[in-house]
Amino acid sequence: MATPHPTEGELAILRVLWGRPAPMTVREVHEALSRTKDTAYTTVLKMLTIMAEKGLVHRDDSERSHTYTPVHAEHVVQDSLLNDLMRRAFSGSAVNLVQRALDSDATSDEELDAIARLIARAKARRRR
Repeated sequence: MATPHPTEGELAILRVLWGRPAPMTVREVHEALSRTKDTAYTTVLKMLTIMAEKGLVHRDDSERSHTYTPVHAEHVVQDSLLNDLMRRAFSGSAVNLVQRALDSDATSDEELDAIARLIARAKARRRR
């Protein structure tokens, strides 16, 4: 099964669901989203319904209050989105993608050091 590509709004809901190990009701998702953005309950309900149809979340309707859980782990969705971005915007080149990120002034010295450590670990894994 292909990993669906969620919209920005769907990603916001998925982040809420990923942040909690137990299934959540629409009300719980709405309350969490409302802490940072004014969102109508009916909008969250409609989005979760669409997300269930798209295969992004699983809806358990065995109880009066339906609960939702993400179908895919966060890293699976991130990998899918990253691969799509790399293919479409950077002709499939990881080097070009990383170069754009590094050219941005938003990268701090600490982040550059962390990236260097990640590269060193990746090289070490491949030598095994």
